[in-house]
Amino acid sequence: MAAITKVLIDSELLTAILENGKSLYPKETVLLLRGKREKDTIRVTDLLIPPLVSHGHHSAYTPLHMLPMDFAIMGTLHSHPSGNLTPSSTDLNHFFGKVLLIIGSPFADASNIAAYDLDVK
Repeated sequence: MAAITKVLIDSELLTAILENGKSLYPKETVLLLRGKREKDTIRVTDLLIPPLVSHGHHSAYTPLHMLPMDFAIMGTLHSHPSGNLTPSSTDLNHFFGKVLLIIGSPFADASNIAAYDLDVK
């Protein structure tokens, strides 16, 4: 299967994502991304708050066994309050779905978001 090369998010959803990061700052946030995959593109259509999520200053956590059985979940989004958009080894070891989005401070616009697929090196 082809690697993900594009993640599409409409402007209202993008605003909601950035506001979510701002509202929990300096703690981390985590959201599930629901959408559709078409070849090398994922279109994010909805955001879900995972069950039993805990927000900390250095991580956000949800028990993986509590995630819903929803085949439209394309991946996860979480924040790095430091502004660093590079995934940590923990991020990569807990990769869920097809795509990982990381948002970072100052949560101003699309330049504060990075997308990664399973081919992250």
